[in-house]
Amino acid sequence: MQFDDIIVFKKERFSVGIERDSNKYFLSIPVGNGLVEYEEYYEIDEAEFERFSRSLDPVRETAALCRARKNDARLLQQPGKNRGSPI
Repeated sequence: MQFDDIIVFKKERFSVGIERDSNKYFLSIPVGNGLVEYEEYYEIDEAEFERFSRSLDPVRETAALCRARKNDARLLQQPGKNRGSPI
C-alpha cells in the first residue's frame, strides 16, 4: 500500500491523505509499542476528507475515536499481535 499524506496536522499528530493503490482516503495517527513507532491508517470517505480539509474540529473528533480504538472497523491494515498505543 502507498499512503500519501495530503494534509499533515503536526501539532495534533495526525494526517489525512489517499492510499494510491486503492484510491481510498485515510486518517492516520502515530502509535508505538516500545520497539517501534508506526502509523495506523483508518479509512474515511471523500466527504469526510473534504470536511477534514476545511475544518480542524471534525478531524480532531475522529482522530480521538481512532486513538480510543472505537474506529477499528475502519482500519486499512490490521495491527499485529503487539499493537502499539497512540502517541
